[in-house]
Amino acid sequence: MKLWIKILIGLVAGVIFGLILGREIEIIRLCGQAFIDLLKMLVGLIVFTSLVTGICHINDPKKLGRIGFRTLAVYAITTLVAIAIGLVVVYAFKPGIGLNLSVAQTSGSVLAETNLMDFIFNNIPSNPFASFAQGKVLQIIVFAAFFAFAITLSGEKGKPILKVIESISEVMYSLTHFIMKLAPYGVFALIASTVGSIGLEVLLPLVKFLACTYLACILQIVVIFSLALRFIAKVKVIPFFKGMKDAVVLAFTTSSSSATLPVSLECARDHLGISADISGFVLSLGSTVNMNGAAIGQAISAIFIAQAYGIEVTWVKIAILFMTALVSAIGAAGIPGTGLIMLSVVLTAMGLPVEGIVLVAGVDRIREMMSAVVNILGDAVTAVYVAKKENQIDLKKYHRTTWLD
Repeated sequence: MKLWIKILIGLVAGVIFGLILGREIEIIRLCGQAFIDLLKMLVGLIVFTSLVTGICHINDPKKLGRIGFRTLAVYAITTLVAIAIGLVVVYAFKPGIGLNLSVAQTSGSVLAETNLMDFIFNNIPSNPFASFAQGKVLQIIVFAAFFAFAITLSGEKGKPILKVIESISEVMYSLTHFIMKLAPYGVFALIASTVGSIGLEVLLPLVKFLACTYLACILQIVVIFSLALRFIAKVKVIPFFKGMKDAVVLAFTTSSSSATLPVSLECARDHLGISADISGFVLSLGSTVNMNGAAIGQAISAIFIAQAYGIEVTWVKIAILFMTALVSAIGAAGIPGTGLIMLSVVLTAMGLPVEGIVLVAGVDRIREMMSAVVNILGDAVTAVYVAKKENQIDLKKYHRTTWLD
């Protein structure tokens, strides 16, 4: 039986198990967290080795600059489009209208204001080993870029260390294969604990908010990504979704685009036919700086909170929303829970009550499930486009992908 089918079975079984046992499943929650920790264990080294090998194999500085510019440009454009889609949907359905809340009615604590300049400069690592230990992926990316350039400048003397890093990269892929065999059980534990702790009846007041978020995410996938593949990358759409199905299922069930990175890299390389250099560079970078799903979630959450409190959102605040949602989406780690922290940046910049975060906190995990799918697919679409432009995609392998692969 294929892995993705086993994962789906684990998902359904987890829902049933969670509904039956309710909150009395602490050991199941711990097992699910253990699976997430195993996936997170892979991320630091995979990001570092993939970026270093990807940058070093692109020997031409002009080519590296061209690839980097194309990648970042697509990331920025798709993120801004995602924010716009989120705004259109939330204004069309108005999920927060009628709640009539005031700041005094909330009991949640106010999150501290985040200084964006400090946030930017804090991503320069003073100790790269601490960055690995603390899982600070942006700092790892910065260190990897400098390290790769240093290897390139070292010439022949730098090749031995590059070979070591390439070996580590292959070992990490083998480790990923082993851990992914545990995915059906990890997914079962995660879903069972989530359903058991939240319960279905608690979600009813926020179902409209979740529906808006899921609708916007689906529009981003079905419309924007499909159009980008067909008319910009100029490849067929269906093989793309066939090739990425393993990553999609894992992202949805773990709510973590960073934890899904090892599988996304495997799908891009083995199913979509993208070269290891391009996939390693684009997807590793995208796992931290390209969060289309997070941008949608922040846009809808901010307007939902404004509607709930009856606060008018002016065009100036909309402009601020675009800027801060873009920056915070870039800075958000692709793991469950960070969306709420980055949402505080958006709310503070827009002058909205940060206490409003408690309105969406209860269903944030369910929102993140679809957001993570949008995140990893946005990275993969960009990888296909860049690989096609650089003639580093095996189109025969891309079109040969089937649903059972």
